[in-house]
Amino acid sequence: MDRQLNISCLSGATLDTSNRSGSSGGLEGGRAQLSVFSVLVLTLLAMLVVATFLWNGLVLATIFRVRTFHRVPHNLVASMAISDVMVAALVMPLSLVHELSGRRWRLGRSLCQVWISFDVLCCTASIWNVTAIALDRYWSITRHLEYTLRTRRRISNIMIALTWMLSAFISLAPLLFGWGETYSEDSEECQVSHEPSYTIFSTFGAFYLPLCVVLFVYWKIYKAAKFRIGSRKSNSITPVSPEALEIKEAAQHPQMVFTVRHATVTFQTDGDTWREQKERRAALMVGILIGVFVLCWIPFFITELISPLCSCNIPPIWKSIFLWLGYSNSFFNPLIYTAFNKNYNNAFRNLFFRQH
Repeated sequence: MDRQLNISCLSGATLDTSNRSGSSGGLEGGRAQLSVFSVLVLTLLAMLVVATFLWNGLVLATIFRVRTFHRVPHNLVASMAISDVMVAALVMPLSLVHELSGRRWRLGRSLCQVWISFDVLCCTASIWNVTAIALDRYWSITRHLEYTLRTRRRISNIMIALTWMLSAFISLAPLLFGWGETYSEDSEECQVSHEPSYTIFSTFGAFYLPLCVVLFVYWKIYKAAKFRIGSRKSNSITPVSPEALEIKEAAQHPQMVFTVRHATVTFQTDGDTWREQKERRAALMVGILIGVFVLCWIPFFITELISPLCSCNIPPIWKSIFLWLGYSNSFFNPLIYTAFNKNYNNAFRNLFFRQH
């Protein structure tokens, strides 16, 4: 009977007992500890898969069922939810099987190629959908007069089409052009092609380019918000004398300020207040969406770019952590978006009880 016991836990770590001379109680305690940790981690990952699928599925069901959601910007949210639900249904389960097998692929070349293609397709589409939503919010805040509903519908449809076309091209490039190999039968490895030229192309197309876009967009949104606050302050009115009565209209904001003696009373139209509140919520939503997106994906794409170029040996456990951290972005996306939209909260409550 072989005296060497191998226990694999996500990282493929091996516990060698052939040189251990302690009592059997210590060995059993280590085995139980590792086993409990493995079960806990795998259970959490399985719960993440199910929660990601259900939450994105709920968002899709709400958009398709509620008629008021059949317009922009909800088509962008629907596209994002479709990419995220595909991540949960087609990518994460096989990735979980991959982890259970100690990061070894025993399901054949064909399924490996399908899994990697869907992995790159869905994750890239999810990232670019976040970028499209950020761009839509930016244009609606800074160009709300010319960015009409018809213009938004046309531009959003173009962005959705470009998102999926680009994602499909990046994912299928290794199969169509023989750009590197995804499967190795000898070492039982199934991973995205590490051909240096494809690594640069895929990482920049799937992450670094949209990262630059969303950071630029949020910087412009921040500048626009700062400009409006400064403009409002510059349009304020200070009483000249105790008996003075001054009425002033702001040029850019339909706001009237009445100053009588030492008292100042400000009247502002409901439409302006509603628009400002809406813009603040949109800016906050975009900021959180971008921040979570960056935190979830940047560790994975840094290692994905550096590893093939410098032949660095990244520990398997860190590869798994960074990969699943990126997958978790598909869980956070619908939570962040719906948290800033009261219509979704009402629609969720009525989804299964009333036909809209």
